[in-house]
Amino acid sequence: MNENTLKLILSFIFLAFISMPVFTFSLLDYEQGKKNELLEHQILEKELVKQKEKEQKIYLMGQFEPAERDDFLAVPAEYNVGEYKMYLKEETLEAFLKMREAAEKDKVDLKIASATRNFIYQKNIWNNKWNGIILVDGKNLSKSTPSGLERFQKILEYSAVPGTSRHHWGTDVDINDANPEYFDEEKGKKEYVWLVQNASKFNFCQPYNLKSSERSTGYNEEKWHWSYLPLAKTFTQEYKNLIKEKDIVGFSGDKYVLQLDLINNYVLGINPDCI
Repeated sequence: MNENTLKLILSFIFLAFISMPVFTFSLLDYEQGKKNELLEHQILEKELVKQKEKEQKIYLMGQFEPAERDDFLAVPAEYNVGEYKMYLKEETLEAFLKMREAAEKDKVDLKIASATRNFIYQKNIWNNKWNGIILVDGKNLSKSTPSGLERFQKILEYSAVPGTSRHHWGTDVDINDANPEYFDEEKGKKEYVWLVQNASKFNFCQPYNLKSSERSTGYNEEKWHWSYLPLAKTFTQEYKNLIKEKDIVGFSGDKYVLQLDLINNYVLGINPDCI
């Protein structure tokens, strides 16, 4: 091997040696870049999940205006018992109209007495009962029941606390009337019997059936209240997972919420067939 060849080989080795750190650093930079990219993606995914949960909590607690949502429809006036505009989730309304059509063939007339009630609507009902503007069992509770906790529990016999009502979801309807006496009369009895026998065919369930060992907590029996299960089942589970008692605030007497385990005893205190 001549001197020139040896110098060429040594030069090549030298160049290869000094370039190795550059190559190594480049590889390390690439790997670190990929790790940073993965970390940023994970952070973004977590933020998106948090944002989605926040939006769903707002929905579940009724803090929205149904008339402004594309997934809600107005109840047609001819099927609306009330004198105000009511809204339901599109799927719920479609299912109700099919059930109503089937009932008509059996000479049973089903109409909607109450549909979606957002937080503000439910708050007005609750506060008016709390303050005695709406009588409960013929009594002004602000005078007859000075104990705040007892008054809270009395209203809970039939009225949901704002932020906990199934009526927030657009899945639940009160049919024809919302008074127990109505369903003690012949017309109401006939309608209720038809619903018990047929509502499940259209995926409706009575969440507040007669209390028993299977449903020992929650509101009193409501023969008028029916829930569209394909949606309501999902919302019930989401409520259980996302909402905490500390979230249920913003109405008269809200300081008593933590004493009553509202989610377990009322939101989840429903007919087992509806879960």
